[in-house]
Amino acid sequence: MTLPEFDDWYRTRYHRTSSALTSTSLIFADLIGVMLSFGAGFFLVNLYDISAINFKSFVTYWQYLPVFILIFQFTNLYPGVSLAPSEELRHFTVDSLLAHGGIIFSRYIEDQEFDAISVAFIVSFFFSVPILIICRSLMHSVLSRTRLGGIPAVIYGSGSTGRLVIDRLLGSKRTGYIPVLILDNEKSGADEYRDIPIIHDTGVGPEIVKRFNIKMAIVAMPTLEQQELAKLLNYSISSFRYNVLIPDFFSATNIWMSVRDFDGVLGFVTSHRLRMFWNLGIKRCMDLSLVIIGGIILLPLLLFIALLVKISSPGPVLYGHKRLGQDGRHFTAYKFRSMVSDSGERLKALLDSDQEIREEWEQNHKLKDDPRVTGIGKILRRISFDEFPQLINILKGEMSLVGPRPIVDDEVEKYGEDFKRIFSVKPGLTGLWQVSGRSDTDYAERVSYDTYYLQSWSVWLDIWVLFKTFSVVIKGKGAY
Repeated sequence: MTLPEFDDWYRTRYHRTSSALTSTSLIFADLIGVMLSFGAGFFLVNLYDISAINFKSFVTYWQYLPVFILIFQFTNLYPGVSLAPSEELRHFTVDSLLAHGGIIFSRYIEDQEFDAISVAFIVSFFFSVPILIICRSLMHSVLSRTRLGGIPAVIYGSGSTGRLVIDRLLGSKRTGYIPVLILDNEKSGADEYRDIPIIHDTGVGPEIVKRFNIKMAIVAMPTLEQQELAKLLNYSISSFRYNVLIPDFFSATNIWMSVRDFDGVLGFVTSHRLRMFWNLGIKRCMDLSLVIIGGIILLPLLLFIALLVKISSPGPVLYGHKRLGQDGRHFTAYKFRSMVSDSGERLKALLDSDQEIREEWEQNHKLKDDPRVTGIGKILRRISFDEFPQLINILKGEMSLVGPRPIVDDEVEKYGEDFKRIFSVKPGLTGLWQVSGRSDTDYAERVSYDTYYLQSWSVWLDIWVLFKTFSVVIKGKGAY
């Protein structure tokens, strides 16, 4: 495609290049989220003591909204482009705590008393974080579907790394960037990739900026020689206000890295955060606290599920299966039984009689239409309730709430050289790859997600994965 042809193509599709609309939309979503959390706090206090507070009065406290927006702006939640979900969760939690705390403190200074309204704001804080996350997620969905949001970006490079970047940008609702043009140095080749035009001239960057005021360039040309890259940066890429350089190893896995300066020498620093003693202690305390509290709350539901399993088909309520856990050690993972008792014999017969089923089993060690699954088992699997008994494994210290999924011996070869690193930690009841695709992802993607998890672990990431698990379970995506 030539530059004049791109001019016609671009102007019929995109009419903005800034993040103003994205920021405004997210501010609107956050304002709604804060007011809803106010309403939840006032409603619960009113429900507890109708004479203590008027539920409808929460709308009169709208004047506090600018406090939240200013704090959110100060911590770079606007436009929030390419902000990791766990970082967004951390900022919302800390920022909301500061804002609510400031409101409560100012009211105490003014009235010299701690009243029901202050209690309502305390309750509001606990509701604010999940409500804000939900409101933002809904707004991201609206923006991505209507093309109202997103910031146009030029991608340098049409090779494997460039295509990977484009695939991720197009497949995500949260990255905030829309690839609108690909530039490369190839004299011939395809004129587009996924309907995105390709211009075979990396020198047109300054003209692109001048004509369309596009501000972001993403450079995905890792095989380029150092001198050629330096020339490209100086004479083309530097025309853009912002630019990102994608190294080659990002095409294989997503590794959380930070930049360090070694007296003028650039270095990327990584760490295995779950090899640190204090992090393991924090994670274990979090596991035990949530499992004990959650187990008590869920006990009636668990007993009811056990009854349904028992009366649905002959056999035990729980099913124990040998799995590989931390450092390759075997343990028995528990589930509510969702199959007939003689499932092993039936599986062998199926694999011997149907080559297509055998290939599906060898690929994922799961069958989408498994005839061995009972009626109640299908329901439990669909909503992932069959895995609740693994809370026992977490209490025993064999598993964690979040981590790589435990696997069977036959799956070790699928991980190859990555097995030892991925399973240097406890497997999890849920994990990053499950909430990103669950059973629909292949082993290469599992390794990518699990690697990212190990390198970037934090309490906030675990909380976000647990939060995301609920929405994935409700949708039932990839569960069978």
